[in-house]
Amino acid sequence: MFDALSDRLESAWKKLRGQDKISQSNIQDALREVRRALLEADVNLQVVKDFISEVETKAQGAEVIAGVRPDQQFIKIVHDELVQVMGEENVPLAEVPGKTTVVLMAGLQGTGKTTATAKLALHLRKQDRSCLLVATDIYRPAAIDQLITLGKQIDVPVFELGIEADPVEIARQGVERARAEGINTVIIDTAGRLQIDEDMMAELARIKEIVQPDETLLVVDAMTGQEAANLTRTFHDKIGITGAILTKMDGDSRGGAALSVRQISGAPIKFVGVGEKVEALQPFYPDRMASRILGMGDVLTLVEKAQEEINLADAEQMQEKILSAKFDFTDFLKQMRLLKNMGSLGGIMKMIPGMNKLSDDQLKHGESQLKRCEAMINSMTGKERRDPDLLSSSPSRRRRIASGSGYREADVSKLVADFQKMRSLMQQMGQGGIPGMPGMFGGGNPLAAGGNRPSAGWRGYPGGAPPAKKKKEKKKKGFGTL
Repeated sequence: MFDALSDRLESAWKKLRGQDKISQSNIQDALREVRRALLEADVNLQVVKDFISEVETKAQGAEVIAGVRPDQQFIKIVHDELVQVMGEENVPLAEVPGKTTVVLMAGLQGTGKTTATAKLALHLRKQDRSCLLVATDIYRPAAIDQLITLGKQIDVPVFELGIEADPVEIARQGVERARAEGINTVIIDTAGRLQIDEDMMAELARIKEIVQPDETLLVVDAMTGQEAANLTRTFHDKIGITGAILTKMDGDSRGGAALSVRQISGAPIKFVGVGEKVEALQPFYPDRMASRILGMGDVLTLVEKAQEEINLADAEQMQEKILSAKFDFTDFLKQMRLLKNMGSLGGIMKMIPGMNKLSDDQLKHGESQLKRCEAMINSMTGKERRDPDLLSSSPSRRRRIASGSGYREADVSKLVADFQKMRSLMQQMGQGGIPGMPGMFGGGNPLAAGGNRPSAGWRGYPGGAPPAKKKKEKKKKGFGTL
């Protein structure tokens, strides 16, 4: 979602390249680019004015550090100010020791509030907090059924009294049930409207008065830009909120909401929704978000996502297999499925520093190659997966796999050959590295498009190169050293 903003900000850094120091004269062009970038990202106008003023003041007062270029120093100043604007640090969800924590969810219709309710419950479950969902949206067709379905999906109970009951009474009884059963957290899904109205606010106020929530979270659609901040302020003024959840952060929104909500409303962003799946909810860290905006990646979030999926014992066993060249197709398939569980390839790549410049076409090619490999491996027998050497010496086995997967025998042969090379390289790297090898895949960009023969970036990468394109694409650097 921050691609356009990142590109604009990069043009601002270029204004300072080649300069020997930061001065009043040479930062004006850079500040102008930053201002334009923020306005195009739909950041609130007052936030932009304050932001630019702070950056200019800090840049002019910055002492030149030996060995640091002016553009790098300016990036650091902008990064720190972005963190400041978005709230400086993560604000965790409240937890009341020895009592049931009550979370009230509010928001307009269509913002993904019911889904966000289930996502939050799953997030808390991963922290070993027991949850109960309470369905009080009696107005939207199938809203209660949706929450029940999501509850079954994440194995969290849902309390509901049907569409004839009073929402306030549903909320009261739901909280009483949670307290009686010793449940750690109860999350109340309330009704939304297409726009703010008095009936909606009055009902929310009554529910809040009855249940006395420890957290009142407003679910806001990030696609609404700076209007998201105004919406948050309105809800805060009328009912009082403790934080916000920004949804649809994986879409094509321009990022203005993330930069405006805290400054305009005073309420911290506590979580962001980054996909449709119930697992796609992340705590909001201003410093990590600032790094993403500036194209620096987000390694900490990537590590956390991997830790959620990786079993330590399995990882140690996998390491032993790699070092002893016993890594087989079953292990490779397991790694591909692990990658899928962590999210889209594009989303993962953009968390790695330097990978934010990969184009959508390159990422699509990478996704297609992984699917291609998986299809061929799924057509193998268990014995063939465990012993890839069987396929190297048997054309009939390769023909059968090709027929079963829908690819050519040549494609299967290439997969087997590339896998054997990769396994050999992994063993050599584990024994101290490979002289002259710039990276695991032999240098270049394994997601770059190539012709019928694999480009240098695809050598040793299972599945071969993407289909030929009419024009050769310029190979991008960086992935080869991953």
